[in-house]
Amino acid sequence: MGYVTRIVIIGGGPGGYEAALVAAQLGAEVTVVDCDGLGGASVLTDCVPSKTLIATAEVMTTFDSSYEELGIIVADDTPPLEQAARVVGVDLGKVNRRVKRLALAQSHDITASVTRAGARVMRGRGRLKGQQSIDGSRRVVVEAADGTSETLTADAVLIATGAQPREIPDALPDGERILNWTQVYDLDELPEELIVVGSGVTGAEFAGAYQALGSKVTLVSSRDRVLPGEDPDAAAVLEDVFRRRGMNVLARSRAVSAKRVPGPFTTEGPSSPKAGEEGRVGDEVEVALADGRVITGSHCLMAVGAIPNTVDMGLEESGVKLKESGHIWTDKVSRTSAPGVYAAGDVTGIFALASVAAMQGRIAMYHFLGDAVAPLNLKTVSSNVFTDPEIATVGYSQADVDSGRIDARAVKLPLLRNPRAKMLGIRDGFVKLFCRPGTGIVVGGVVVAPRASELIHPISIAVDNNLTVEQIANAFTVYPSLSGSIAEVARQLHTRKTNAE
Repeated sequence: MGYVTRIVIIGGGPGGYEAALVAAQLGAEVTVVDCDGLGGASVLTDCVPSKTLIATAEVMTTFDSSYEELGIIVADDTPPLEQAARVVGVDLGKVNRRVKRLALAQSHDITASVTRAGARVMRGRGRLKGQQSIDGSRRVVVEAADGTSETLTADAVLIATGAQPREIPDALPDGERILNWTQVYDLDELPEELIVVGSGVTGAEFAGAYQALGSKVTLVSSRDRVLPGEDPDAAAVLEDVFRRRGMNVLARSRAVSAKRVPGPFTTEGPSSPKAGEEGRVGDEVEVALADGRVITGSHCLMAVGAIPNTVDMGLEESGVKLKESGHIWTDKVSRTSAPGVYAAGDVTGIFALASVAAMQGRIAMYHFLGDAVAPLNLKTVSSNVFTDPEIATVGYSQADVDSGRIDARAVKLPLLRNPRAKMLGIRDGFVKLFCRPGTGIVVGGVVVAPRASELIHPISIAVDNNLTVEQIANAFTVYPSLSGSIAEVARQLHTRKTNAE
């Protein structure tokens, strides 16, 4: 019997479990060390839960914003004086129970797939121990929850430990009123007034979702606009939608602290104080801004970024180089600076996307086990912001064009001109394509629309395969369809290219 390559993977998120599947299929002896459950934050506390919550919010938004225009009549017993009252509501406790149930089911499915492939799953925390041995192997110490430990020997180690919510010292989450994004699924009642601190992807997604569910939302942004890292035209559309739907968006407003304070006194209802007692109805949260303003809400969600899980893992002692941010340095085939040690996912700080983590993990295993592998190409990565409307992007961006990093032409077509959008009552959104001026090769695109995450795929194929706007324009599309706008933009770019020649 020949020698079997030993692989130890620390972390069971997309980077870890996808790597485990590849390594097991290629005949390696694989051990996955994980402390929370396979799927990681992506499945248990981030992507799957948040998008499940957003799915409920999306249904409510679609209904609230278009049922009258589409001619739908709702049987409603709201008294005449309150006809403006909301037609539908939400049971947040029931929503969150569904969120947790689906996340747990997905984690179990992943565990079953990994074990069925032949990998071993260990529950515990893993850390590297020392430099590479003379024979080229690495050691990983696994500490189980019961206090026992086991040392594993590996020919290669993959670090895929992810990241955790960043905290502000004067705004530490308590899990009740001041929350991070992993804690919102413990709420049984909808926040009456929610303050969201942070206007990046996580902050924008939760702000939009809770507003749709019925909360009064204030979004605190330290930048000039929401989603500062996204296409500026797309961000402008979303911010306009947010404000139009009643959200209070505070731009150029940096939060410095958040604290709980007594709520307003009332003498009505079952929670009224008894005689002789000092009472209050619940708590409130005060968020102080750098300019001296103070805003008040019933809850506060802190969405101010993430920090990599690299502390107390023996990385630097084992020769693994860290960036100033604490992320692990890697090359395009997921190697770290330490021989035999690879890294994948949020812990590398490349792109905080499950798809990128999974690709990094697969590339690492292909590379170490000698299979054919292509280096990671970030210019073919598609991503999506799950707001309403969604914002999907791929390839080179408007910022790349504006800064001169690439010479490209761009055309933007509003969805208002699309017949299918008119039928569906869609008012907001657009399709934008970028192509090279000489060849017409598609190098990037932006879609702002309901289900933009689905509409971006043909553009991703075009970017990945160096297709031209002429090829996109000549492909048949269904009439009427939202995807017809992609072909229409391509036709306009092709016409401009031809005229320029």
